[in-house]
Amino acid sequence: MTAPLVVRVPEALLASVPAEVRGAGRDDVRLMVSRGTAVTHHRFRELAGQLRAGDVLVVNTSRTLPAAVDGRVGGRPVVVHFSTLGPDGRWAVELRRPTASGSTERRTGDRAGTRVVLPDGERLVLDEALSPDRLWWARVSAADVPGLMRRHGRPIRYSYTERDQPLAAYQTVFARPAPGGLGSAEMPSAARPFTEGLVAELVRRGVRFAPVVLHTGVASAEAHEPPYPERFEVSAATARLVNAARADGARIVAVGTTAVRALESAAGPGRVVRAAAGWTDLVVTPERGVRVVDGLLTGLHEPEASHLLMLEAIAGREALAVAYDQALSRLYLWHEFGDVHLILAEENPHAAHCSSNVR
Repeated sequence: MTAPLVVRVPEALLASVPAEVRGAGRDDVRLMVSRGTAVTHHRFRELAGQLRAGDVLVVNTSRTLPAAVDGRVGGRPVVVHFSTLGPDGRWAVELRRPTASGSTERRTGDRAGTRVVLPDGERLVLDEALSPDRLWWARVSAADVPGLMRRHGRPIRYSYTERDQPLAAYQTVFARPAPGGLGSAEMPSAARPFTEGLVAELVRRGVRFAPVVLHTGVASAEAHEPPYPERFEVSAATARLVNAARADGARIVAVGTTAVRALESAAGPGRVVRAAAGWTDLVVTPERGVRVVDGLLTGLHEPEASHLLMLEAIAGREALAVAYDQALSRLYLWHEFGDVHLILAEENPHAAHCSSNVR
């Protein structure tokens, strides 16, 4: 597998608060647009001018959960990050150590059988390691874990953020309730800058929206491990819209890496998208390429993060390197409250598509 592009991001470029707290609206973040190695710079509210009538934006409608819940292990405080409900009823979780700043840091040394006391007298027991010293499958006594989160949880945040923000700051305009109260441990953040007004403008200009669902777990930014299996759904209506748009020569632009993962998981032979639901362990790399997606709207990703391999599969390594060099030199902001990058792959002759693709 190709090694990810290595990018060194100064701490000053880590967005610590939402755009609206910095004094502007959500859609006032910056938008970098890559057409091959040609890069232009805009405000996100100008997105409609970068798209065409008929283009389809594929959006993840998963809601963000208040997935960080306080607990205690042997009398010591911990923060449990609830990540994913497994098919056998166990939860993928991460135990974190609270810090004086109100954030958390990685905790090591836990083992199978570690017991966590949760609010409401509930208990959690680590059962099986999912990734070394980080994620565990755990059994939880609560019958309704999403309900426990709603009563006692808060959004997951990391040390680069300045303070806790309300859950509403982590929801996108596309977020919808899901059966069983399920959702994402961390926000599908590429869609965060959209506002209702911008969506209405895009629709007026002939841009179409196709919803998918992928309930994302905790991010892999710290350990750079690839994503583990996550729940997804692509409806029959979305499959029909995407297939018809492609037949008409329109572009399919995924809003976020989660939308890519869901849509590409539903793409079969001949690049036809079919209705699909269940679990996906797909990791999009330059070697695997993309079958359906022509472009990607995404945030700026951590150095060595596995997401960068997906971006390279769509943009090509040279174009991605140029874009990230410009993002650094022009002081773009990273992470979920930061700026946004639009990659239009069809205008990049070096984009890595599947060998079965015929353009």
